[in-house]
Amino acid sequence: MVWEKEKIVGSCLIGGATFAVGASFLHLFLKGELPLGLGLGLVSPWKCFRKRKPVRVYMDGCFDMMHYGHCNALRQARALGDELVVGVVSDEEIIANKGPPVTPLHERMIMVKAVKWVDEVIPDAPYAITEEFMKKLFDEYQIDYIIHGDDPCVLPDGTDAYALAKKAGRYKQIKRTEGVSSTDIVGRMLLCVRERSNSQSHSSLQRQFSHGHNSPRFEDGASSAGTRVSHFLPTSRRIVQFSNGKGPGPDARIVYIDGAFDLFHAGHVEILRRARELGDFLLVGIHNDLTVSGKRGAQHPIMNLHERSLSVLACRYVDEVIIGAPWEVSKDTITTFNISWVVHGTVAESDDFQKEEDNPYAVPKSMGIFKVLDSPLDISTSTIIKRIVANHEAYQKRNLKKEASEKKYYEQKSFVTGD
Repeated sequence: MVWEKEKIVGSCLIGGATFAVGASFLHLFLKGELPLGLGLGLVSPWKCFRKRKPVRVYMDGCFDMMHYGHCNALRQARALGDELVVGVVSDEEIIANKGPPVTPLHERMIMVKAVKWVDEVIPDAPYAITEEFMKKLFDEYQIDYIIHGDDPCVLPDGTDAYALAKKAGRYKQIKRTEGVSSTDIVGRMLLCVRERSNSQSHSSLQRQFSHGHNSPRFEDGASSAGTRVSHFLPTSRRIVQFSNGKGPGPDARIVYIDGAFDLFHAGHVEILRRARELGDFLLVGIHNDLTVSGKRGAQHPIMNLHERSLSVLACRYVDEVIIGAPWEVSKDTITTFNISWVVHGTVAESDDFQKEEDNPYAVPKSMGIFKVLDSPLDISTSTIIKRIVANHEAYQKRNLKKEASEKKYYEQKSFVTGD
């Protein structure tokens, strides 16, 4: 009798297990993740529980003057797969196809590697996807799909740079991020240089850029850089998409660093990396446009507060930002955010952090929690602007060349799903 009870219990357990496995298979089948051959006895059911091969997607670009538009493109590309591999085009290829880059390859590599959605980077990628390189992507890098934005990428001979990927059926498209392009940013700087001898103030000029007005026309009737400025539409959803969405732990060492972070560059990335190494959570304060303009002059900032905030948020070393942080680091700020260290790099646009009087870091200094970190790279926002000024004729020519394709894109632009 006891044996009969055990038999009944055992049958129930086995039957329950069979039902559970059957329900799991039914769930997978309804989701479309179960091979059709399974029901016909052609596929072993246990193979279905093996780890799925990650979907690897590839996106390439010049990533010159890297900005939040590039970062949003990489974010969208990453969402189409499990792992994102990014190809960074060589300096030689950029010169041959677009004109001289503002930032050299090693700086562009630093920028791309620092984007939180990037898993792997390939240096010296070709500007066009050739048969040979596409085979290398599929075979060596195990790429499943090649990604690009809805804006056309045309080679000097007029052909589509992604024609082969499209023909192979391995191409996917994402939505272009409105409001900014490398061409636009270079145009802003060229305008700022020219406007120094013009009565129009930079603050007025920047407002036009920020609100999407067309490039100002000068007395000679020509635009300064041939740049059609897009509308920049900051939304709360975009900020959420770029944010980590996580706060510091109860015992986290919170490190604070602030600045303008204008024309976000490799120097910024490297000092943020150094700052993050000091603690568990990196909080970045970003000064508003009025503060930056008041401290650095009427020609600054080139990028507005929302644009600068998104660029910083995209950096993998950053955990949180204060949008419109105060110039002076107060006791209240330190207490509110439970800051353990306030840091500053040696390479900076001003020497205010070294002053005896009117030092914005006087409070953290008096508390013994202020540190000056050696900046790994001797690059500042002024460095980038000087590169543009020194070679402004070449960049102006490049921008004028780009104007035609930009105009055509906006004339033919249609709604594209995605974000």
